[in-house]
Amino acid sequence: MFGMVRPCSHRLGESLKAQWMAHLCGLCLALRGDHGQLARVVTNYDGLLLSVLTEAQVEREGGGWRRTAGPCPLRGMRTASVAQGEGARLAAAVSLVLASAKVRDHVADGDGLLARRPVALAARRVAGSWGRAGARTGAGVGFDAGVLVEAVERQFGIEALAGPGTPILTVTEPTETATAAAFAHTALLAGRPGNAVPLAEAGRLFGRLAHLLDAVEDRESDAAAGAWNPLTATGTPLTEARRLADDALHGIRLALRETSFTDGRLAHLLLAHELERSVDRAFGTQSCGHGPEAAFGPPQTPYLPGDPRHGGNPYGGNPFGGEPPRPDKRGFWAGCAAALGLCCTCKVCCADEFEGPWSRQRREGCCSSCDCSCCDACECCECCECLSCCDC
Repeated sequence: MFGMVRPCSHRLGESLKAQWMAHLCGLCLALRGDHGQLARVVTNYDGLLLSVLTEAQVEREGGGWRRTAGPCPLRGMRTASVAQGEGARLAAAVSLVLASAKVRDHVADGDGLLARRPVALAARRVAGSWGRAGARTGAGVGFDAGVLVEAVERQFGIEALAGPGTPILTVTEPTETATAAAFAHTALLAGRPGNAVPLAEAGRLFGRLAHLLDAVEDRESDAAAGAWNPLTATGTPLTEARRLADDALHGIRLALRETSFTDGRLAHLLLAHELERSVDRAFGTQSCGHGPEAAFGPPQTPYLPGDPRHGGNPYGGNPFGGEPPRPDKRGFWAGCAAALGLCCTCKVCCADEFEGPWSRQRREGCCSSCDCSCCDACECCECCECLSCCDC
């Protein structure tokens, strides 16, 4: 799972958490239903925002936006209400096209195993298949995925020409254009054409943030690997990147104020609050005591023996002597098989906990519970259930 907006389950509350999971499962099932099991690996947190935005604008009395999914082992063989319809399909289409672009970008950079020609060839074929599938699904909901494809092609050309002194916003512009088109289309799907302009602005700024935060988070690893990074290539300092990110956050909030929602609580929480936490996380100014680990994201790094935060014994990690046992790591191919199984069964996002495919360390699933001391300080954010004390 990937994406910027990874909310902590405690901040969502029971009602909004149920809505969030409905859209997450809806996107996953839309991908599987139209494109097969493998397509589910492109399920991502940012893509489902399109499903959230679409449903937030519709009149619920019209029906057709939710369905009851069959029993799932990861829900204890219980059924669940999941998002369906044009919003979920739009999210699936955009996720496929952007995942295709991401794979192609990694192939072009020769990242990891993709530096090997046979692997790169297979990756190109998968990327091409995803791109075509996304275009078909997009056409089915009236969305021209060619806008996304054109933006991706233009992105490669801009990056090839960018250098010191190139404005960073020149590099982010294709991503902004693509996300603006996707966000605006949710207004048309919901029958609210008047929302298209403010949502296009929100999408444009969301795309800017996506590009900037990805560059910030990858800056050091790109430098170590000798890979291209927009901030490094253009000579943009982190202070300027943070200023642009904060401006984008403010612009998104203004655009949401101009958008007419039927029920905008979840959309507001994700785009006005959780997106701000994503910026803090990327720039190292974390605002939640959980960090991303207790959110719908990566696992928590275990404390080392001797760390006073380690349970039971501040001096040695294991109060009964010796080091705590650690399971043997899986090899590369065995880990790949385990990772594929986790993705295809949705265990990563639905299980309370699961075993890491390579490390075999305990990891918490997206919907797992955790103690959140910081949430006591964020009680006002629970007002996103009613938006009564939120000034944005």
